[in-house]
Amino acid sequence: MSVLGKITTLLGVGGERSAPPPRYEGITDGLVLTDTDAWAWWTCETSNSDLLGEDERDAEQMRAETALTSVLAGMDVHLRVLWAPYSADDYRAEAAEMYTAGRWEEWAEDRAARLDQIALPIRHVLLGVRLGPRQRPAGRRITEAAGVSPSGVPARELAAWHAAARRLGRRLESSPWRCSTATVELLAWMITREQHRGVPAPVDGQSLVTGAALAALTRGRALPYADHVRMVDAEGEVVAWVAVLPMTGFPERLTTPGPGEWLRTLAEVAYLPPEDDDQGDDVDAAARLVPVSPEASVRLRVLPKRAAIARTDETAKLVREQTRSAVTHAIGDPGQVITDAGEAMAALRADLEREELSLVEDHPRVVVTSTLGLEDLRARVDAVTAHYADMGITAQLGVDEQRALWLETWVGDRVRVPDLGHVRDTAAMAGAWWWGGARVGDDRGPVIGYLTGSTPGVVRMTPAADRRDATVSAAIGRAGRGKGLTGAMLALEAAMAGAWVLAIDFKGDMGGLPQAAARYGLPSRLVKMSRAMAGTADLIPLLAEAGRDAARTEVPAQLSLVTPAHLRAAGAEVALQAATNAVLDSSTAPATWQVIEHMRGQSDRLARETGEALWELAQTPHGALFMGRPQGEPDPLTTTPGVWVVQLPGLALPAVGEERERWTSAQALSVAVMHSVLAYGITTSGRPDLRTLDKLLVVPEVHVLTGTPQGRHFVDYIARVGRALGTHMHLDTQDATGLAALPGVMEQMATVFGFQLTTVPQQDALAEMLGLPPGKASRERIRSIGIDPSGAIRHGHCIVRDRRFGAATVQIDIPTAELLDLLDTSPRATAEAPAALEVTA
Repeated sequence: MSVLGKITTLLGVGGERSAPPPRYEGITDGLVLTDTDAWAWWTCETSNSDLLGEDERDAEQMRAETALTSVLAGMDVHLRVLWAPYSADDYRAEAAEMYTAGRWEEWAEDRAARLDQIALPIRHVLLGVRLGPRQRPAGRRITEAAGVSPSGVPARELAAWHAAARRLGRRLESSPWRCSTATVELLAWMITREQHRGVPAPVDGQSLVTGAALAALTRGRALPYADHVRMVDAEGEVVAWVAVLPMTGFPERLTTPGPGEWLRTLAEVAYLPPEDDDQGDDVDAAARLVPVSPEASVRLRVLPKRAAIARTDETAKLVREQTRSAVTHAIGDPGQVITDAGEAMAALRADLEREELSLVEDHPRVVVTSTLGLEDLRARVDAVTAHYADMGITAQLGVDEQRALWLETWVGDRVRVPDLGHVRDTAAMAGAWWWGGARVGDDRGPVIGYLTGSTPGVVRMTPAADRRDATVSAAIGRAGRGKGLTGAMLALEAAMAGAWVLAIDFKGDMGGLPQAAARYGLPSRLVKMSRAMAGTADLIPLLAEAGRDAARTEVPAQLSLVTPAHLRAAGAEVALQAATNAVLDSSTAPATWQVIEHMRGQSDRLARETGEALWELAQTPHGALFMGRPQGEPDPLTTTPGVWVVQLPGLALPAVGEERERWTSAQALSVAVMHSVLAYGITTSGRPDLRTLDKLLVVPEVHVLTGTPQGRHFVDYIARVGRALGTHMHLDTQDATGLAALPGVMEQMATVFGFQLTTVPQQDALAEMLGLPPGKASRERIRSIGIDPSGAIRHGHCIVRDRRFGAATVQIDIPTAELLDLLDTSPRATAEAPAALEVTA
């Protein structure tokens, strides 16, 4: 600032710099009205730019350029990028809407406490457009001058501004920013936070804020210094230190992805707090870095085509004058800089005439805040300056301009320091990607993890409640990367919401899931394949709630699977059906073991031999589970909402296409056991009286299941009709190519959790499921997911593709160490688990 400028500013006559702050007269959804202007405000939806392919990025950036040129041309625009901590209190308040079963209050509190611990910042991107000046009738101006003007905004004026905002909003909704009207609560918070008063805005549920409530939002004190502004609370204590950094220099060319995305990279700025400097070199400095979370305030105006061409012609005229001056005088050669400028202006004018782009005049500011002290603020400022210096961008403190620059960030204010601006083409402005970053998951629902991309945030997902979309999810990747933990957390979240959850555990490492469910008061049970649990998977009691007719076909088919081939060839299947019918018609508590005893007591030799063969097979752990006689009171699985885990490790399933006559007895018993569980799952899913019950089937290592015709039919059936039956299915596999070969499953896939894979065919199959562009870059991304820079495994780190086909990197998060120990699927945890576990809460 010049000496004259400093003097006039000190005297209060310094033009825009010394103009009074805006005086707010009304806030409502999407509108902020000051004493002079009306501004419309929208929130911009985050785009998953982190994982977009090059062609997709170019296309979206081009659409943003078009929106700037066609929708916002000639308008005053204010971009704000703000950060706010995720409110764990809000999550506690939402818990009653999400959960109904068990000790859900404790479950929600553990998650909320974890959210408080990690303190994730949430980005808010807001776009404001000045609709026009407010007209005041002569009578109102007289009453205002007399100090007796009524407060509030006339209803007719408010309706007119709402109509103008809606017309513009309809055009912005279809832009790459996918704008939606900013709520009155968000706008009030944005205004209040400029004075950093740590109180919530008192506007919940209001549609219009005026009068005393509005005055309370804007009451605060700020003390401007040469290089920062201090915020003072009601007791006179300094509660925040703020510095505004104008971005004064940009390279001639910026590339995207890369330095050109200077607004998206705000989340990447980190610093080492001053109090950590004395910890010594033995502590990894990278682990002590803390996010700075700088905010952005960019005022811009897209020049209409004629104005942009006129500005270009003025510059070209200046270049010509400098060229003539150099030729006329002794210099002779105008110099390469002037020659290049002339050529650039000619090319720019040609582009403007072809309507490929326009010019934008922008004034970018970066706002850095500290609540710890001035030394901490300066460390943060240094980090921001260094971050942008690495990109070739100059961001420096606006010395002696802090008051004007700070007021310039206010909603409804103006450009106060016009000499710290830039004129560039709209392509450069669109390349800033202020709406870019990472976003995945549902808008509401349980928090299952957090984003690890360029923009932090929580990931919310409802495992088994949305019946408007496909109902299959899958976790795919190498062993030991967190697939099992992901499925277990989804199962617990679904059960807490009142769902019936059945987990078919082929590896035998999910024994901790029922323990975790019981820990939070959920009904649960673990069924192991052993003689101690004889009859637990007996189809007759399992299907009793569906009616005895359901067992008339399923039980003979199951027993036929294990009947020796020579007896089947002699007609044993007829004897099986007759014995099943007899037991179902005569017994008050029928069971499969009674069918076998009935056959053993028959005079017919074939029936008696078949019964004896089945009785011998029922003495094995496999056979006892579905046709053995219970040792006490039968306690089969039920359809009560809760978590039911059936462990089937060590199944000797036949190879795909292997003829039935060549099956060994172990293979036949394995198929029959699986038949019980699948029939139970299909029947429960399809029961008309349970259509309104949310159901979730969790199938780890699904490639074991799909290796048989019965398993493929089960998975395909549930996938195709799950939406109609209210049944969701979560699959877990290491074989991406095998899963991709199931068209019914792939067509109904709503969510994919992609973990590390190392072979090219598997990586390519997973990349297609995740919606990533094919090629080397995606394969490398999948190969390196879940690996820290040090080479250590990062369990639970994956790429998630949601039901809206957005993809982002995510860390699945377990809220407590106790829960993590319960759900541990490592060999150590499995070995230390109790030999027999059966819990019912």
